[in-house]
Amino acid sequence: MAKDRVVYVCEQCGQESPKWVGKCPSCGEWNSFKELRVAPSSPTPRPAHGEADAAKVFKLSDVSSVQDEVRIDMKDSELNRVLGGGMVVGSLVLLGGEPGIGKSTLLLQSVLRLSGVGVLYVSGEESASQLRMRAERVGWHQLSDEVSFVCETCLERVFEHIDRLHPDIVVIDSIQTIYSERVESSAGSVSQVRECAASLLRFCKSAGVGVFMIGHINKDGVLAGPKVLEHIVDAVIQFEGDGRYLYRVLRCIKNRFGSTSELGIYEMAQDGLRGVSNPSELLLNGVQGGLSGIAISCAVEGIRPFLLETQALVSSAAYGTPQRSATGFDSRRLNMLLAVLEKRVGFRLIQRDVFLNIAGGLRITDLAMDLGVIAAVHSSNTDLPIEEGWCMAGEVGLSGEVRSVSRIEQRISEAARLGFKHMIVPRYNLKGLKTAKYDIELHGVDKVEEALRILFG
Repeated sequence: MAKDRVVYVCEQCGQESPKWVGKCPSCGEWNSFKELRVAPSSPTPRPAHGEADAAKVFKLSDVSSVQDEVRIDMKDSELNRVLGGGMVVGSLVLLGGEPGIGKSTLLLQSVLRLSGVGVLYVSGEESASQLRMRAERVGWHQLSDEVSFVCETCLERVFEHIDRLHPDIVVIDSIQTIYSERVESSAGSVSQVRECAASLLRFCKSAGVGVFMIGHINKDGVLAGPKVLEHIVDAVIQFEGDGRYLYRVLRCIKNRFGSTSELGIYEMAQDGLRGVSNPSELLLNGVQGGLSGIAISCAVEGIRPFLLETQALVSSAAYGTPQRSATGFDSRRLNMLLAVLEKRVGFRLIQRDVFLNIAGGLRITDLAMDLGVIAAVHSSNTDLPIEEGWCMAGEVGLSGEVRSVSRIEQRISEAARLGFKHMIVPRYNLKGLKTAKYDIELHGVDKVEEALRILFG
């Protein structure tokens, strides 16, 4: 009998190598190669569920046009929003997130709300009693009791249950715990994760069944397992947030059936996760007037605008090297904005500690937060509070200019809806904008100095 062949596969990009190397020649990652055993003499394993028809050559003119995909309403407005309108029949979706962030809770409460849809929930991490406790916590008695559960880790036996129940949706919790008997390695290895995901893809495409896979996040903050796992699935959504805060963000990384710019926001409550339809009012709930170091910024994550409280604290450095710390904001971006304040505005912050925090525990990547960050830092440095009713949005360049931002009309409408009376925006965004239709006074600026002069005189 021929021996198995050993190859090494990069977890980040899927590059194969006959021997272990420290740095991947394809993506440049260090220590990313993992051992994978391959049996070259064995025939290609037959798909676990059915056999696909032989591929046929076709022309695009022979293919009938499909206007809309058939979707399943998940009875969750935030989840439907991120998926592009619901779960597409026959699609494979990967849900990733850190341990304890609420991935299992989100899918469990979603499938329990469904009516008239057959669901099989496969749990490889929890026992039946643990599933019962989680279901009771999210209000199982007030929800549907049509969901079938099985505690199984063998992929072949999972397909046997699927053949018997014929569900419309299958939930795999999680893909790192599932193993196939055709692969001689432990569950969670590169070969097992890749083979199980490929088998689930063949099944959902041939049977027309939607499959949710839950995946873990490694210490680097990316989905565990080979990078090719993200290329196999139809959609990759990531559950983000800090366990110390109440809010969670559902972000779409890849979606073959919808937009990747959608964003879902949840609030972790005692009875499960609640969708937040109006995040601005909750995130601004704790704003107190008369305090320095606080500025209100209008950010856009995905296509949803919402207002956030930016908090800054500037104090004398207690040690020789000043500290720069940012929570919910890119620390390198903060250092750049502080350099702009020193060079272009003339404020000396070289011997000052600067701490920045985005209230609510959210992590924001919108560049329009720059103007709010500079205003909050300047407010704390001079101990001058910003008057109530002011908000701002604008990207700051290295020369101190305030650059235009996207979706300015949505930002202005959101600020006016929440009762703000003044808003500082880039002057370029005001060109061709009908300002009379907004119940808010707009102040256009070209430089950072102009914005600070308007706010502080």
